[in-house]
Amino acid sequence: MSAEPLSAPSEKATSSTGATAASCARLVVVTGATGYVGGRLVPRLLEAGYRVRCLVRDASRLQGRSGLPQVEVVTGDVLRPESLAAAMVGAVAAYYLVHSMAGGEGFHERDIAAARSFARAAADAGVGRIVYLGGLGDPRTGLSGHLRSRQATGDALREGPVPVTEFRAAVVVGSGSISFEMIRYLTERLPVMICPQWVYTRVQPIGVDDLLRYLVEALDVPSSAGQTVEVGGADVRTYGDMMLGYAQVRGLRRRLQPVPVLTPVLSSYWVHLVTPIPSTIARPLIEGLRSEVVVRDDSAARLFPDIHPVDYLSAVRAAVATLEDGTVETSWADALATSRGDRAPKVLTTQDGMLVEQRRLQVSADPAEVFAICAAIGGERGYGYAAWTWEVRGAVDRLVGGVGLRRGRRDPRELRVGDALDFWRVEAVEPARLLRLRAEMKVPGSAWLQFETIPADGGTLLVQTAFFAPKGLPGLAYWYGLYPVHSKIFSGMIAALAAEASRQALVQERDSVRGA
Repeated sequence: MSAEPLSAPSEKATSSTGATAASCARLVVVTGATGYVGGRLVPRLLEAGYRVRCLVRDASRLQGRSGLPQVEVVTGDVLRPESLAAAMVGAVAAYYLVHSMAGGEGFHERDIAAARSFARAAADAGVGRIVYLGGLGDPRTGLSGHLRSRQATGDALREGPVPVTEFRAAVVVGSGSISFEMIRYLTERLPVMICPQWVYTRVQPIGVDDLLRYLVEALDVPSSAGQTVEVGGADVRTYGDMMLGYAQVRGLRRRLQPVPVLTPVLSSYWVHLVTPIPSTIARPLIEGLRSEVVVRDDSAARLFPDIHPVDYLSAVRAAVATLEDGTVETSWADALATSRGDRAPKVLTTQDGMLVEQRRLQVSADPAEVFAICAAIGGERGYGYAAWTWEVRGAVDRLVGGVGLRRGRRDPRELRVGDALDFWRVEAVEPARLLRLRAEMKVPGSAWLQFETIPADGGTLLVQTAFFAPKGLPGLAYWYGLYPVHSKIFSGMIAALAAEASRQALVQERDSVRGA
């Protein structure tokens, strides 16, 4: 199949209104829209004038995302070939942005099978182009298993007749990027950083905004079809240089201390203890850093002469500014599996054999105000009561291989389905009515924490419910053994939330009276 221009609609078409403009816009399919890069790509494609269809396993995970009302959503899974056809109908291009980071045994075979199914579905539907984001690295050297799999996935996509544009990138620098977050947390928390050999390997990082521009503009560059394009920022650094560069931007004094032996396995455990990134995710990242990952050809400059990637320090400044503003679009934790698994939301029913603990308090504030207080828990604000107990629970969870509290929040105020919130995952959000969190800490069973705000007597009835589905006798022992502690903590939490909501409502009432 020959490559055709896949440019966005003309300025005239995008500026017009009504059905004519919508029908003229070209349709593209995006997989991985709940992930870090895919979540940021969708609004940029919309801005460029494309129609976007997202292929997702769980449509609720897109709730609250930028541009969602303009996006068509199709439920499917790249590992289920029969679910792909509906997503491809009428599309001129498809973005393949899914891969296994900590998929466990057999992840490579699953990646290859998924890519082949995707390529076949694209060909059957007459899709004109597949755009894939892979990993940078010279395949002739001893690449890590993760990087080899990323590049083999690109090869699998190319087995079909649809032209593939494969971008290969190394460390992506941006707020919420897993690679950048590892740098950020290590540098922020360690005045003296222990440095094994991989810290001195050369890397060519790229700012996330530059990477997204390549991905969008590829559709407007027919000559990029069938090409493998290596992309990187304006400078090459070692991983150690990147940590020191981050420290420079943040005004921190940091020192690197070389050590003769620290294997990737041991390094991943160290990262697990110091940062929010679990060892299962850190290990493939670190193993990939044993190989030099720098751009080896000029294809990016030739095919995209108008894109001039920024240097590392500029990309860091942009990322830090976004973090300080609290405007992080997506995070690495949005789509990755955790110690509790990447499971579909569970419907809570009394038939599930759950243990339920519920508390109710009347609050002198309206439901929207109370809900806003509940939705702001976690992260730097904590849980309103006995902060040290939450910190201890998070530390214990990290020690036993869980995610702990360090993932924090994507946004200090807003929550959307799929967000990571410390050691919780946001499972349901109904503004001004309901918030449900699913526990992702290590527990012998499954646990949820739910808040409901119900209009009552001119105020709000705040209902806080803890659900626990124990797994065997260990689960029952966990629940009843910790019940006295949990009872005190949850009682204190709902009281603190109610008090804060009432206080803020009173302040607003006083301000409105003074203003009048």
